[in-house]
Amino acid sequence: MRDLPQAHGRSGLFRLQVVAVSHSAPLAEPHAAPPRDSAQSAWPAAIALLVVGVIGLGILFEREVSAAVRIWETNEAYNHCWLIAPIAAWLAWSRRQRLAGLQPAPTPLFALLAIPVGAAWLVAERLGIMEGRQLTALALVLVFVLTVLGWRITRAMAAPLLYLFFLVPFGAFTVPLLQQFTTWFIDIGLDVIGIPHYVDDLIIETPAGTFLVAEACAGLRFLIAALAFGALYALVMFRSPGRRLAVLALAIVVPIVANGFRALGIVVLGSVLGSAEAAAADHIIYGWVFFSIVMLLLIVVGLPFREDHRPDTAPPPPARPMRAPRAAMLAVAALLAGGLASAAPATSLALQQAGARAPERIAVPLPPVEGCDVSADGATLVCGDLTVRAEAVIFPAQATWNVVSAERSRAAGLDDQDLLFSVRVPNGGTWRARQSRDRMQTVAIGLWLNGRPAGGGVRSRAEQAWNSLGGGQGLPVLIAVTIAPQQAEGAFLHAPRQRAVLEALLEAQGQQIAAGASSLSGRNRAPASELVWPGTSRSRG
Repeated sequence: MRDLPQAHGRSGLFRLQVVAVSHSAPLAEPHAAPPRDSAQSAWPAAIALLVVGVIGLGILFEREVSAAVRIWETNEAYNHCWLIAPIAAWLAWSRRQRLAGLQPAPTPLFALLAIPVGAAWLVAERLGIMEGRQLTALALVLVFVLTVLGWRITRAMAAPLLYLFFLVPFGAFTVPLLQQFTTWFIDIGLDVIGIPHYVDDLIIETPAGTFLVAEACAGLRFLIAALAFGALYALVMFRSPGRRLAVLALAIVVPIVANGFRALGIVVLGSVLGSAEAAAADHIIYGWVFFSIVMLLLIVVGLPFREDHRPDTAPPPPARPMRAPRAAMLAVAALLAGGLASAAPATSLALQQAGARAPERIAVPLPPVEGCDVSADGATLVCGDLTVRAEAVIFPAQATWNVVSAERSRAAGLDDQDLLFSVRVPNGGTWRARQSRDRMQTVAIGLWLNGRPAGGGVRSRAEQAWNSLGGGQGLPVLIAVTIAPQQAEGAFLHAPRQRAVLEALLEAQGQQIAAGASSLSGRNRAPASELVWPGTSRSRG
């Protein structure tokens, strides 16, 4: 009987709880969380738009993509670029936890960033700077990603997205500076060691033989690969910005100095062996082995300061759960970003079609010089077993400097083991010459623009960009003087003689050639029938 009230108490409590639950349940329904599937429904649509948009931008900037792929295939300094996209994908996968609780947040306002970036692309296109075109094209892709996915997701994936910039084969402009530094390093090193030598520009003469600091010896291939690896090492092993920047700085300085020691070692080895050719054989392969050892030491030095045991700092989560955006908003953001990104290429296409015309090619007559005779057809000089010919290429006013650079590369080649030198002609500009072992010839290039010599730098590119827009008064003119052996057998022995013939020819006729080129380059929009070499009857090469 004593347990009965207690039992009644429990029963009453139970009934009270049931009543409370039954009365509170309807109040919670209006605030119920959305189903998980509906919250994630925006991701498939956003990813589909990203894939379609990136493919579309790739087609729109096909020239930039194909130029980059061509360099990856042909230039050993950029062979590692094939690994950049897989590495970026791995970095994104390793950071996937940063996306927890985030939803695509399309922001059409971010699409306005495509306007200044597109303008920068157009400037690079008019200046003929392919690296600038590729960098800005990739930046437009990132603007598209930012517009479709929003700030939070883009910030969470900033590391893999920015790592994609290593897809662009940049840095070739540093080769002359790297060559000069390597030559200076060898010069100082030989002085310290006590090996007698003589330095003439990029040529180092020692008792063991002559060494040339060619483009392949500049160390660009080591520097670019080290920078890409250093960025990956910094992202994986370190968390603080200071240490990451320190790793990137070391990835720049260490390869440059290490390449100086490598080049110095080759010269010293040649002195020990008594043969420059024996020391220089397979020096690029040995260089990669040396570079691998240097990078391994750099990794070991950085291990005591590693921070990979610390969790990766992710952006703060949103204050409240993010709602999935509407499909219409995703579509509007994608269309706006894609449309603004295509404005610059459309403008460039209109400019090209307005003045589309192939360059004119004219044979440049070369009067005989000492030791050389004019050939029977009058088109070339015969200097013993060497032939010399000259050609002028006159570009239309609407041409960009990229077209001029492409013609220069076609005429002279781009092998990084060629010998480069300059020939200065008083009142005739500076000729850039390239001596190729593969082609077994020497090609000297002279450029004129607006009636005066042009160097191919920023000033010349800017002037031609202004010409292409209708504001200039001249044409780009390229003169190519080619000296080649009549027979291929033993032609590599003619390199010093080819250079001597070139220097003698330009000394005797350089001013005359420069006067003709200046006259042609000052003729803005001259009809094709008027483009002849000054002082001669009309003839085309």
